Amino acid sequence: MKEIELNYKELGEGTPVIILHGFLGMLDNWKTFGRKLSENYKVYLVDQRDHGRSPHTDDFDYTLLANDLSDFMNQHGIEKAHLLGHSMGGKTVMKFTQLHEEKVLSSIVVDIAPKAYNNHHTDILDALHSISPSEIQDRGEADDALAKYISDWGVRQFLMKNLSRNPEGGFRWKMNLALLTEKYDNIIQPVDQSVSEVKCIFINGSKSNYIVEDDKPEISKVFPNAKFHTIEDAGHWVHAEKPLELLEVVQAFISAN
Repeated sequence: MKEIELNYKELGEGTPVIILHGFLGMLDNWKTFGRKLSENYKVYLVDQRDHGRSPHTDDFDYTLLANDLSDFMNQHGIEKAHLLGHSMGGKTVMKFTQLHEEKVLSSIVVDIAPKAYNNHHTDILDALHSISPSEIQDRGEADDALAKYISDWGVRQFLMKNLSRNPEGGFRWKMNLALLTEKYDNIIQPVDQSVSEVKCIFINGSKSNYIVEDDKPEISKVFPNAKFHTIEDAGHWVHAEKPLELLEVVQAFISAN
C-alpha cells in the first residue's frame, strides 16, 4: 500500500501527543486546544486523509486511517505517542490501538463509542452536495444555501471551514466530498472486537448521546483498561464548548500515563 503524507501542524516540545479531528473536520478545529496543550507537550495536529489539506484518495476505512497514522509516526520519527481522537478520529485511535499497540503511550477518545451508528449526516451531506462551490461568490452565499438544509448556524460555520477560495474565483471543497459520501457506511460502522490493553479514557459530553451508559460495558470488553469521564453541559463538540474542562481531564490522564 502506497504511503501518503498527511498534512499536519506541530506545536510545543516534549512527549508527543497526536490529535485527530472528526468527520468533515480538520486540524484547524483543534488549533486553540492544541496550542494550550502544547505548553506541556509536543502536539501534532493532523488532517486525516480526504480531509483538510491532506491528500485525496480513492478509499476510506478505519484500517486505512490507522495505517496512515502509523506511517505518519514513522515519517516523523515518533516511536510512541499519546493519541487523542474526536468522533471519527476517536474510532481511528481505537483501530490504531488494536493494530499498532506498541506505538501507543495512552489513548483519549472524545465522544464516540466503538459501536455502529445510524446514518445521521444525511441532511449535512445533502446540503453540501446542493452547492457548486466554483459558482459561489462569497461565504454569505454559501451560508444561505446551507441554511435551506441546516438551521444551526454553528454547524454551518463548521462546514464552511471546508471552503477554500480558488485563485481564479469561486471556491472548492477541501475535503473529498464525493469519496466521503460514497464510503459513508465505512465511517459509521463499528470498530471490531479485537481486545486492546492500552490505557485509555473515553470522554463524553453530558448533552451528547454518542456515548450512553449502556455502551460502557461493551467498551470495557474491547478496552479492558478504559476509564470514563463525563464533561457536564457539553455536547458532541466538547473541545469547542468546554475546552478548559477537557484540557484539565486530558492533561491529568496523560501525566498519569
